Amino acid sequence: MSAKQTILVWDIPTRVFHWLLVICFAGAWLTSESERLQMIHYAFGYSACALVLFRLFWGIAGTRYARFTQFLKGPAEMMKHAKGLLSGDQHSTPGHNPVGGIVMIGLMLLILLIGLTGYFSVKEFLGDLMGEAHETIASLALAVVVVHVAAAIIMSLLQKENLVRSMVTGKKQGLPEEAIRFPQYLIGLLLVLGSIYYFYMILTGAVPSLTQ
Repeated sequence: MSAKQTILVWDIPTRVFHWLLVICFAGAWLTSESERLQMIHYAFGYSACALVLFRLFWGIAGTRYARFTQFLKGPAEMMKHAKGLLSGDQHSTPGHNPVGGIVMIGLMLLILLIGLTGYFSVKEFLGDLMGEAHETIASLALAVVVVHVAAAIIMSLLQKENLVRSMVTGKKQGLPEEAIRFPQYLIGLLLVLGSIYYFYMILTGAVPSLTQ
């Protein structure tokens, strides 16, 4: 059997999505209470939703460990993984574990709900109800983010591998045959450029149907 070594696990689009979403979520949260920064808040918020829509597509068309089929498992698999952690067993593949995967999906759905309720709030649909729902779901999403960060730190300690760094470099410990072959640089670059352009369009009011 081959010995484990440093291999490429996360492609460029997956990493770009992750860190752009971090920036957009943080930016939207920090600008949420300022009327002066309202357009920036809209730009961050809608950009986060656009990134999630891309990730849903990439979860089907992406490389091996980006695909939902790699980490979305049933309740039995999630329980098995949780019991394995308690007994000291490590996750068997380099990608997302079943529990982390379902948390990631939940967070993405929450971000889409934040965007939807924010849009309805702008349109004054159902009065103050949508605005209150927007704030409540955003607070829930923040709580999930905190859990996600804490879990990444704990899993890094348990697995003796820096999971945050791996989402920067794309590399983790695994068998040579488990590595992905193509980083997908072009799609990653297009995602960066598309995100910047979309952010600019929202910021400048070029899509008034979303902000008025």
